[in-house]
Amino acid sequence: MKISTKGRYGLTIMIALAKGGELKPMSLKKIAQLYDLSEHYLEQLIAPLRNGGLVKSVRGAYGGYKLGRPAEEITAGDIIRLLEGPLVVVEGDNCDEVTKRKLWDKIQRAVDDVLDSTTLKDLAEEDDTGYMFYI
Repeated sequence: MKISTKGRYGLTIMIALAKGGELKPMSLKKIAQLYDLSEHYLEQLIAPLRNGGLVKSVRGAYGGYKLGRPAEEITAGDIIRLLEGPLVVVEGDNCDEVTKRKLWDKIQRAVDDVLDSTTLKDLAEEDDTGYMFYI
């Protein structure tokens, strides 16, 4: 299983919007600047997120995008599957050996469980600064 830049950048957009708060819209230009990403590429990703109901667009001089639902109601799985499609650990299901197939199924369930139990709120509250040292 491999998550492409679509999924990774989509998560970045959504985390930025969640950190920005529910009331104030954020522009893609600002997100691109904050995370050093291509604004043009983010524009391509925002359409499926909007069509999927995960973001709303706000028009006007102070417009931009905001979350379509509260951050605690959106999971990492919602975002990744919307942008990537179904996630599979092993391509194809032509594994003849029952033992191996059981292993792949177990791994698939574990991945699904993590994605579906991790909310956008959880991700937004994570500390991105790394280690904190006290002197």
